Amino acid sequence: MFRKQIDFLAIGDTVTDAFIRLKEAEVHCKVNTNDCELCMKFGDKIPFESVKVVKAVGNAANAAVAGARLGIRSALVSNLGADQNGKECLAELQRNGVITSYVKSHRGKPTNYHFVLWYDVDRTILVNHVDYEYQFPEITPPKWIYLTSLASTTFPYHMQIADYLDAHPEVKLAFQPGTFQMKLGLEKLARLYKRADVFFVNVEEAQRILTTDSHDLKVLLKKLSEYGPKIVVITDNTNGAYMYDGDHYYHIPMYPDPRPAIERTGCGDAFASTFIAALALGKTPLEAFLWAPVNPMSVAQFVGAQEGLLTRDQLEWWIKTAPADYRPKEI
Repeated sequence: MFRKQIDFLAIGDTVTDAFIRLKEAEVHCKVNTNDCELCMKFGDKIPFESVKVVKAVGNAANAAVAGARLGIRSALVSNLGADQNGKECLAELQRNGVITSYVKSHRGKPTNYHFVLWYDVDRTILVNHVDYEYQFPEITPPKWIYLTSLASTTFPYHMQIADYLDAHPEVKLAFQPGTFQMKLGLEKLARLYKRADVFFVNVEEAQRILTTDSHDLKVLLKKLSEYGPKIVVITDNTNGAYMYDGDHYYHIPMYPDPRPAIERTGCGDAFASTFIAALALGKTPLEAFLWAPVNPMSVAQFVGAQEGLLTRDQLEWWIKTAPADYRPKEI
């Protein structure tokens, strides 16, 4: 039986997020405002305003939903527990148009559940990845693989993915590393860095990977590109994003918020997945760079990483009505 090619295959862990809206906390930052800590009274009862539970999220699930909303054939390779939480996550993915044929449910294992401490417009996430038995499925080569956050025990699984990519050189790779992938380091994941067509991190993640305090975006972009990615993109919070294609450096501002942001969970996922979805639709890297900041703007208007994700028509409307200075510029 002929199966239509998947445009966008996201790989990563799926979670349920419980957003806990804090009311009594403080943020303490160093002089550069980059190194900040969320502070609450130790050993006390701390009031909170509300809790909102969001199913079927996580870097890969967010990316898969973004791709589906933008009209491409989007699938997810992930693992769930065979529990009620897992069933609800699977149903939510299907409701959003994500192909779930490669999502595996595991008996006797829970589905990942994270707690999001939401204060002001930002969040701190308490994470715990369940140790599933990871096995890359047999799958017809997609146009793009989008690899992102996985558990700390998954190094052999990463090598399975690298072997698959070696066997299918026509498949393009987008790599947006999660916390544990960054901890594995450049050397262990060298095959994936070298194979990446597009690599995404934020400034703090770039510094962590390269073990540097430099905030020179050109230096960070160039050093990351030396490990193999053809295109490197670094997001810098409200300062916009930067791209290096091996020859030229570009900057694009943040798409202006139409109203004050509610919270920014999933903005990085929305940026990176929109960039790759645009490429999968035949856009150039500069056109993809123009598309990418629009979805994070919309996501920030809602609680959670998926509610604000746009359709293609909606995204193109925002681009048409963008301010005159919203465009990529060579730097």
